Amino acid sequence: MNIALWILQSLLAIAFVMAGGMKIVTPIDQLVKNGMLFAQDVPVWLVRFIGVSEVAGALGLILPAALKIQPKLTPVAAALLSLVMILALGTHVMRGEMAAIGAPIVLALLSAFVAWGRFVKAPIE
Repeated sequence: MNIALWILQSLLAIAFVMAGGMKIVTPIDQLVKNGMLFAQDVPVWLVRFIGVSEVAGALGLILPAALKIQPKLTPVAAALLSLVMILALGTHVMRGEMAAIGAPIVLALLSAFVAWGRFVKAPIE
């Protein structure tokens, strides 16, 4: 279980760094062209904040556990990333963007599994 969680944490971290990094550095009009339609309807600072939150969460999935410095923050990061994805899911549903709900659902479930796994099944001491 520990190995499976590490693999999943790593894959989630990569996904969130890529998605968050794109929201941080890509111009808003380019994000909209790439399919992030919500970016045209919210303030720029909110898009950047979401990106920073995703990158911070990705770091939280790996660093506390790997460095053994406050490793209990790893499942907290996973739980909060799951919350971010639930909010993204709600945003897509409210906007009628049903084609865009797959990724948030999968990422929310995987993040929730990591949170459960690191809180209950294989905590890092």
